[in-house]
Amino acid sequence: MNKWTFHTAVAASVMTIGALLIAGAFNLFLIPHQLLSGGLSGVAMMIGYMTGGNIGWLYLVLNVPVLCWGWFIVGRRFIIWSMYTVLASTLFLQLIPVTAIAKDAVLGSVFGGIILGIGTGMMLRYGGSSGGFDIIASIITRKRDLPVGSIIFTLNGVVIAALVLFTKDWNLALYSLLSIYTAGKVVDIIHVRHIKVTAFIITTKTDEMLAKLLSHPRGITIIKTRGAYTSAEKDMLMTVRTRYELAELRKTIASIDARAFVNIVETVGVIGDFHRSKD
Repeated sequence: MNKWTFHTAVAASVMTIGALLIAGAFNLFLIPHQLLSGGLSGVAMMIGYMTGGNIGWLYLVLNVPVLCWGWFIVGRRFIIWSMYTVLASTLFLQLIPVTAIAKDAVLGSVFGGIILGIGTGMMLRYGGSSGGFDIIASIITRKRDLPVGSIIFTLNGVVIAALVLFTKDWNLALYSLLSIYTAGKVVDIIHVRHIKVTAFIITTKTDEMLAKLLSHPRGITIIKTRGAYTSAEKDMLMTVRTRYELAELRKTIASIDARAFVNIVETVGVIGDFHRSKD
């Protein structure tokens, strides 16, 4: 099995598990209590509650135009995986019976949100999504350096407002908001692309290091240094990466200069263009 096949198999497994978790969160925790998950799935639930329609099929139909739009904006690989997860979620929604595991609505909203957040976060981390607002949030994070979960939570506020307008039931709205908030927080824990770290790399193999690191679309600053004890002159490379990219960075540094001194600190914020210019 070659590397590409292995990574594809792993991604497909993760997407399938994520779809199963999402369907489980819907049918076992949220739908039995007439709660919403937010996003297009929340819209599908609302329509299903009012009309008695099949929520799984409504979820699929509502995602089709968003997936088509994302095909031209986000990228084909992301959308292909998103199509797969939406179809898988729809299938699991038909297979998993609607049964209330948690009899209390608060427990249903919290644990439903946790399971939903885990499933969504897994998909996002491996390059896919559960469709709907996940795609919109992913587009926004490509332009703005913001947490995916927080964006989804904000967008879902519109869905909750619609629930209040249609049902006049604040309890359902607040329980649904609790579920959405929980899911968003879990997504931010799993999907760490927005968390930035700054790496200070002190090395004597500057040219070899740059040849490898500059293939990545992040800027690098070279700072001349001198050791206080040995007076040896070296270069310090400073670069800002996401925490998601940190494992790859460590591996690259170790393969080029195993004796390099690396200091990694968490970055509160970045002002300016985070992506290196192609010019």
